[in-house]
Amino acid sequence: MNLCLHKQEQEEVVSNRNYDELKETARKIRVDVIRAIHEAGSGHPGGSLSATDILTALYFDTMNINPENPKMEGRDKFVLSKGHAVPALYATLAERGFYDVEEMMTLRKIGSHFQGHPNMHKVPGLEMSTGSLGQGFSVAVGMATAGKMDGNPGRVYALCGDGELQEGIIWEAALSAAHRNLDNLVLIVDWNGLQIDGKVDDVKKVTPLSGKFQTFGWHVINVDGHSFPEILAALDEAKTVKGQPTAIIAKTHKGHGVSFMEDQAGWHGKAPNDEQFRQAMEELGGVQ
Repeated sequence: MNLCLHKQEQEEVVSNRNYDELKETARKIRVDVIRAIHEAGSGHPGGSLSATDILTALYFDTMNINPENPKMEGRDKFVLSKGHAVPALYATLAERGFYDVEEMMTLRKIGSHFQGHPNMHKVPGLEMSTGSLGQGFSVAVGMATAGKMDGNPGRVYALCGDGELQEGIIWEAALSAAHRNLDNLVLIVDWNGLQIDGKVDDVKKVTPLSGKFQTFGWHVINVDGHSFPEILAALDEAKTVKGQPTAIIAKTHKGHGVSFMEDQAGWHGKAPNDEQFRQAMEELGGVQ
């Protein structure tokens, strides 16, 4: 009987969420991502835009955080292992109230705190400096291990790219997480199928992702990475899993939200020119 009530309560929570509000927040974040990268003249728009809905779900629904007290005891922690997608994280933190969004428009400028990859010592809300692929996830496993040892109620979330899964350090960390029964750890894979050199499976095949993580001892959930109902339901489910970490495989589109960037490997790491910027702003409903 209690299980039925619990399921009913979960369904009510999901149905009461304002998905339109989350979509609008994600739209604003995408606008700020493109603005910052255009202003900088360099950056990584493709993977930033594919991850935006995931970050929005985490920071505006799921995670226990406090912008007024970024180092709050017992907080949830997020590690962006695919550190090159940091424009999306900077914009998400700004929208969430950690700082004014105009501050991040100094992205990649000399003297700016908003570097091309995350620096935990310069920007409030960042839990880890990342950039070397695979290492962020490994640190997240360490954070979750420490949390278990300390009895910390906070959960640890990490976001990896699918190309990043070609790194051996990922699978060493995945083994450790399962061995230590880290049910306070959630890995989200931004599975957009592309990396800087082209299609992920052409560079080094990583699929089938679900089967690999299940074999390594993980609880696996597959979702549409641009569907808030699916993302949030998966994050809710992860909180109920006991005795093993959870991997959420989120199928996404690189450059999502800007037509000429979508599913194009060439937009992994370059800035739009003025004409492309105007088109992107028009499609996203941003201020030009």
